[in-house]
Amino acid sequence: MLFITGPLYSGKRTFAAQFGGRQIYEVQDRAAEMTGLQALADELAAYDVVTATEVGGGIVPIDPAERARREAAGRLACLLAARADCVVQMFCGLPTILKGELPKC
Repeated sequence: MLFITGPLYSGKRTFAAQFGGRQIYEVQDRAAEMTGLQALADELAAYDVVTATEVGGGIVPIDPAERARREAAGRLACLLAARADCVVQMFCGLPTILKGELPKC
């Protein structure tokens, strides 16, 4: 599995499109809906390409529910990165490989 992460509008989908296969985007939104993050990470690891927007930067939300949502998204990203064969961080449309090697297109 190729896991691509980065800020909003950093080029994650455009980059992911070149790899084909089964893809799922914006999985950080699913983290808040699930109580079993391990099970969700296992389910998502079956995809060829998974993308998640980084949500942990910036000001900590005052609302406890929003803080919990952000925490769940970060924990899910850690679980996905551990399961991934390759982890890429996108920034300004530029990929930085954090783990492994990119799959052949």
